Amino acid sequence: MHILLVLAHPLEDSFASAVAATARQALEARGHSVDLLDLYREDFDPRLSKSERAGYFDVPYDCSGVSGIVERLRAADGLVLVFPQWWFNFPAVLKGFFDRVFAPGVAFEHDVAGGRILPRLGNIKVLWALTTTGSPWWLVHFYMGNPVRRLLKRGIASFCSKRVNFRMLTLHDMDRATAERRAAHLERVRGALAAL
Repeated sequence: MHILLVLAHPLEDSFASAVAATARQALEARGHSVDLLDLYREDFDPRLSKSERAGYFDVPYDCSGVSGIVERLRAADGLVLVFPQWWFNFPAVLKGFFDRVFAPGVAFEHDVAGGRILPRLGNIKVLWALTTTGSPWWLVHFYMGNPVRRLLKRGIASFCSKRVNFRMLTLHDMDRATAERRAAHLERVRGALAAL
């Protein structure tokens, strides 16, 4: 498979960067090709422009502002996202990636008659999220209802691609994670990706 590996963290020496490096090594060891899209290092602008929003229902939709990334997404068989959860949500740069790149004609089509959207990312067979959160497991799941997982699985994955292999691996309580817990999480990532 050809995997688009999307990293969304501003610090080059972050744990997210270590997760992305581990993921890349594990995927390549299994014979997959990997295209690393480091949103910060590639200076991705997450802001939906006025013209992009105004033309959201135009056919065809003009995605020329992100055409290079759209082509990379279309060339992929799988998508692996690496990011921290901040305020129980995506970092702004990753939210902007979805807003601008997962656009009409790319990730979905508008069904004007039915008011729903029709999936267009049939090339994406795998959508995995490798993430961290500063909050403990119980707070994310029981109090907040695991919003990032819900958004990714029920919203983005199911609305954009049919029968996608979805998985999310999270290191909870990251703010207090010891070096041993971080190393164990990297091994968990390596082992999970070995199954792809």
